[in-house]
Amino acid sequence: MKLGFITAICDGMTFEEVVDFAASHDLECLEVACWPRGKAQRRYAGVSHIDVAEMNEEKAAYLTAYCQKRGVEISSLAYYPNTLDPDPEKRASYIKHLYKLIDASAMLGVNMVTTFVGRDPKKTVSENLETVKEVWPPIVKYAEEKGVKIAIENCPMLFTEDEWPGGQNLMTSPANWRKVFEILDSPNFGINYDPSHFVWQQIDYIKPIYEFRDKIFHVHYKDIKVYEDKLADVGTMAVPLEYMSPKLPGLGDVDWGNYVSALTDIGYDGYTCIEVEDKAFEKDLEDAKKAVVLSARYLRNFVI
Repeated sequence: MKLGFITAICDGMTFEEVVDFAASHDLECLEVACWPRGKAQRRYAGVSHIDVAEMNEEKAAYLTAYCQKRGVEISSLAYYPNTLDPDPEKRASYIKHLYKLIDASAMLGVNMVTTFVGRDPKKTVSENLETVKEVWPPIVKYAEEKGVKIAIENCPMLFTEDEWPGGQNLMTSPANWRKVFEILDSPNFGINYDPSHFVWQQIDYIKPIYEFRDKIFHVHYKDIKVYEDKLADVGTMAVPLEYMSPKLPGLGDVDWGNYVSALTDIGYDGYTCIEVEDKAFEKDLEDAKKAVVLSARYLRNFVI
C-alpha cells in the first residue's frame, strides 16, 4: 500500500509545493483537490491544486514528469460536490466539472476520480435512488469509455442543520452501497473507503471490507472521536457534530491495526490517503502540514 494525503488541507500551496512537501516526508501519493476555481463554500471545498478546466496534453506531461522526478504519484483527482442537488443549475454545474475531472484523470494516466454520489437531503433513500438512475448512468458510461474509475466516499455529508435530515451523499452504509451497485453495475464504479464515517453511524467498519473487497478502489485514513457523554445527552438524531469530532489517525476511536489488517486480508495494495479535518490543527498552514506529518508517523506503524 502506498501512503499519502489529500491535498485539500494545503490551501494556499501550489501543486509543486505540495508534491515537494510529500516527497520530503517520504509520502508516496497525493489525492489532488480539483475544485473549480473560486471561493470555497464549505470547509476543505474550493481548493484546487490542478485546474482540470485548463488541462491539455502539455500540462499533463509537465505534471506527470514533476511527480515522477520526485517519486510521488497522484492517487486520484478529488472533487466532492452534491451531484444530486435539488437545484438543477447547481447539479448541472457540478456534473459538468466532474466530467472535466474524468477527462483530466485519463489525460494524466491517473485513471481515478474520488467524489460523492450526492443526495437530496429532504428526500427518502428510495426517492434518491430513482434520481441516481437518471443522473449517474451517463457519467459512469463516460468514465468506462475513458478508462477511469470513480470511487465514492462513504461520508454522509450530514454535519450542519441545512444538510438535515438525509445529508448530501447517499452511499453512506453497506445497505445503500448494495442498492446503488445494483443500479450502477460497473467495474469502473466503486468505493473510496473511510472508516471514520461508520464509527459515528454505529456501523461495523471492518466487516464491509470483506464483502466489498472488489469495490474498494481507494482508501482514506481519518479518525473520529465520539463523545459518549454528549451522545447520551443529544442522541443520534442530533446533528452529528454535536456529539463527535473528526480527529487525526490515532487520536479517535478507529482501531487502525484492525483496519489495516483487514485491508491486507483482502489483498488491497492500492493508494491510502490521510484526510485531515481535525480542528485542533487548523490554526494555519504550518499546523495543517504538521498534522500530515504526525498522521504519517503514526500510520507507519501499520503501513509500509
